[in-house]
Parts: sequence; structure tokens; C-alpha cells
Amino acid sequence: MELVCPAGNLPSLKAAVENGANAVYMGFRDATNARHFPGLNFNESNTAKAIELAHSRGVKVLLAVNTYPQPHNWGDWQTAVDRAAGMGFDALIAADLGVLDYAANRHPQLPLHLSVQGSATNYEALRFYHKNFGIRRAVLPRVLSLSQVRHVVENSPVEIEVFGFGSLCVMVEGRCLLSSFAAGQSPNTFGACSPAESVEWRETPNALETRLGGILIERYGKTDRAGYPTICKGRFEAGGHTYHAIEDPTSLNTLGVLPDLIKMGIAAIKIEGRQRSPAYVAEVARVWRQAIDAATRDPDHFNPKGEWNAALAKVSEGAQTTLGALHRPWQ
Repeated sequence: MELVCPAGNLPSLKAAVENGANAVYMGFRDATNARHFPGLNFNESNTAKAIELAHSRGVKVLLAVNTYPQPHNWGDWQTAVDRAAGMGFDALIAADLGVLDYAANRHPQLPLHLSVQGSATNYEALRFYHKNFGIRRAVLPRVLSLSQVRHVVENSPVEIEVFGFGSLCVMVEGRCLLSSFAAGQSPNTFGACSPAESVEWRETPNALETRLGGILIERYGKTDRAGYPTICKGRFEAGGHTYHAIEDPTSLNTLGVLPDLIKMGIAAIKIEGRQRSPAYVAEVARVWRQAIDAATRDPDHFNPKGEWNAALAKVSEGAQTTLGALHRPWQ
């Protein structure tokens, strides 16, 4: 089982490589990837440095070109695919049918992975992508239970990668419209669910307020950990109460089911967080490297260490973790 870690910048890539990642995933500094934030991602110069550094340590480098082009900017996505093919990336992660078709026909030597943004939740969809575009791996959306994941793996024509840790999304990936309502930019086409130009941090006498597109998302006290404002994780007045009406800030943590994922044949565990710090990447990669190694050696007697979960809780959203949709005892 590979450990695939996020690289939002060169320091994060170094942190992933030095702490046991088998592969890193990154994006160019434009709207072709789903973490299009100022200060993140890679230009021509540091892309070459990143690939050289990772490959010198035997670590694969995957490029995310996983947003959805529109008619007026289709050329940007073509350019991103062409650049990827010429720079030595180990695989391209894509979601849009047109991008996959272009890559498969123009650069057949470039391995293709289906992004989580493709929202493929069943093996029939994976067979379609495999037959038409030759994908070699697919990243499953974080909406399936453990038994559903197993069913997909058993019938899939390609390798399966699942998220192991990081921020959750209440939407089926690739289908979110919430931030479009607040900020006028679609995360599916612009690449950021909360564009920086629409984010506001406002100090008040009693609290720190965060807003998105002028909409009040959250108020934080002096000792609270302030998170980046997103509509889905804001507090709203609903039914006479003010609370996280859509989703509590929490992070997916699948350490508890790691032996199950290994036994069912999951090819790779993906860590979310290209927008997070190098310190986050280093800590999460270190924990997951140790956990995967331990579970691979003896899956029948694997038990997550308390120190692992404590370390992950410190970097999770809202200091909370969950198995999310993977745990559905009623199924």
C-alpha cells in the first residue's frame, strides 16, 4: 500500500519525502487544480526541482489537473497536460472527460489516474473510464461505506486509492455549488471552494469573525482554533438554534480500519491537505508511514497507537476525527 501525501509547495514536498511518502501529488499555479490558492502550487522552475528531489529519493510525483475547463479557457488545461507529459511526472490525476480524452490521445505514455473530483462511486463507472481513457487508478469519493469500498475493489478493473486522513467534504466531490453561492466562483472550475479574495477576517471587541463573500461564517474566542472559512463548516441559525447546521469541523481518520483496507487490496492511502503547512504534512506522513508499516507486518494484531491518534487530533479540523461514511453500522 502506497502512502500518497500532499505537496502544496516545495517545503511540503520535502516534508513528505523525508517522512516516508511513496508518492506526492501537486498542482500548477493556476485554476487547473482543485487547490488554487495564492501562495500555493508550482511554477515551471520549482516543478523541475520538486520532481528531481522526489525522484532522487524514489518517490513518485503525481500532477493534479482535476478541475473542469470551460469553453473560453480550455487551452489552459491542454497546456497543463502537455507540460505534465514533458516534465517527467509519474501520473496525471484528472476528472474532466475532455481532459482525460485529450491526455489519452495526445500523450498515451502518460499514466492517468481518475481524480476524486470525477465522483466515480461504482465499478461500472471505473470500467467506463478504463475502457475509454485507459486509467490505471481511481481515487474514490469519501461517501462510501467500508463494505461499499470493498465491493468496488472486488470488481474494479483498476487500482483503488482512498483518502486516509484530512478534511472531509459533505458533497460528492466534483458536485459542490455552495461556495459559488457565496463567492461567485465555482470550486469545480476555479479550483478553490473559498477564493482568497472573498475571505475576510474581522477583529471585533469580543471575537474574531470570518466571512465569505460577506456572509458571516464563524466567530472565534481568544483561545479557539480559527479555521479557514467554508460555507459547509460555518455556523448558522436554523430551527431556533445556532450551530454547525451542515457539517461539524472534523477530519477523516481511517487508522482504525487500516487492516481492512490492506486486506481488501487498496493500492494507496491518500492524505488530504495541499493547503496545509509543511509541519502538518511532516507530522501526518510520519504517523501514517509508521502505521502502514505496522499494519502490513501484522494486520491481524494491528492496533493504532494512542500517540498516533493524539498527533493526528492536534492537526485535525476542530481537533476532532471521524471514520465518516466508512462507518455505517446500520448497513
